Amino acid sequence: MSLTFGTDGVRGDARRELTPEFVEALGRAAASVLGAERFAVGRDTRVSGPPLAEALRRGVQRAGGAAVDLGVVPTPAVARWCDDEQVAGAVISASHNPWHDNGVKLFAPGGRKLSDQAQDSIERRLAAADGGAGPVPETGSSRPVGTPPGDSAGDLARRRHVQAVAASLKGRDLAGLRIVVDAANGAACGSAPDCLRALRAEVETIHAEPDGYNINDGCGSLHPESLQAAVVSSRADAGLAFDGDADRVLAVDGRGTVVDGDQILAVCAIDRAQRGRLAGNAVVVTVMSNLGLRQAMAACGIDVVETPVGDRHVLEALEERGLVLGGEQSGHLIFRDLATTGDGLLTAVQLLDTVMRSGNSLHDVAAGAMTRLPQVLVGVPMSPAAAPADLEAALGPIAAAAESRLGGSGRVLVRPSGTEPLVRVMVEAVDLETARSEADQLAADVGEALSCP
Repeated sequence: MSLTFGTDGVRGDARRELTPEFVEALGRAAASVLGAERFAVGRDTRVSGPPLAEALRRGVQRAGGAAVDLGVVPTPAVARWCDDEQVAGAVISASHNPWHDNGVKLFAPGGRKLSDQAQDSIERRLAAADGGAGPVPETGSSRPVGTPPGDSAGDLARRRHVQAVAASLKGRDLAGLRIVVDAANGAACGSAPDCLRALRAEVETIHAEPDGYNINDGCGSLHPESLQAAVVSSRADAGLAFDGDADRVLAVDGRGTVVDGDQILAVCAIDRAQRGRLAGNAVVVTVMSNLGLRQAMAACGIDVVETPVGDRHVLEALEERGLVLGGEQSGHLIFRDLATTGDGLLTAVQLLDTVMRSGNSLHDVAAGAMTRLPQVLVGVPMSPAAAPADLEAALGPIAAAAESRLGGSGRVLVRPSGTEPLVRVMVEAVDLETARSEADQLAADVGEALSCP
């Protein structure tokens, strides 16, 4: 059992790494560690999803639990279900990755991502797993509490999620807005348009015909180009680009300009602070957040708490400090007073509500909230077999040298990816040319270090 937990669950190539046998063992270990007699399992639209979901359900059953199949649902819908039903859960998804990758995101009863301790316990059980031989115990009915006869658990989970997001506006709506939704051929295909239409917005959808292979393929939050074009051509007020499992979102303004997670966070933080709804007068961000966000928060008297990359770390900081708003540049935001995890649809609705109440366009609201410093991101491929034994020791001096070259006028970050075999290089500078030049040099230096055993 070689796969381990990364930034957001366990991921691997479903053609050769993330096998049904591994996922079954993971399900058994997770159910044992979490002590969950009932488990909810959802998935996105990848072709590998159904057999992996079935494997995870078998693993839960081998641990003596009963697994409820929610089918294709957004990750935040599973988290909300786990909170409503007080059960553990899992989502079979690799988020923004291509179709051939898949993964397992786990939730503890109550709908929160697992602690480091819980993940370590599951990994230890996996390491000692013998393949899960033995008969599957009888578990009884898996029909969840409150499910009407004839209504599937998945239908109910989707409906609960949509209704909760719409209800977060407390009677307000989005009437008069024209929105283009890029569903990334993923889990947002039904929920996002349904919710926005329930809030009286006019909705056009693109990339909403999943076939198992086209999830995130040239679309969604990592590839917003077609959404930008669609917003401009249809003269829409805004566009929304989800990822494969719909726990993150990026926006596009009426001019076709991308509004990223840092800008969305700035808009919502300033709005909440002005309305007295920003607990602790602080937000939580990750090390990847743009320096412009930090500057904008300082100008508004809002404190910033920084964490490592990963929504799990953001949520931990929110809960430890009693705060309510935090997130990542990728568009993975957490409104802790409204949900237990990142929710792309909730984030989108909160952003659009802020725009509606301002009386201005999304472009003007985002531009007024913060000014992004030019930021360049580069992924340097890394072979674990060829990487230096002490990766941190090898990369630290390289990053320090780059910081020195910038002379205090920018920022550098070098870190291993938690989801892909890459080292991520980020450079911020006062101008784009400097950021690109320094990022190229930094990536070359990192590449050379990675090639040295």
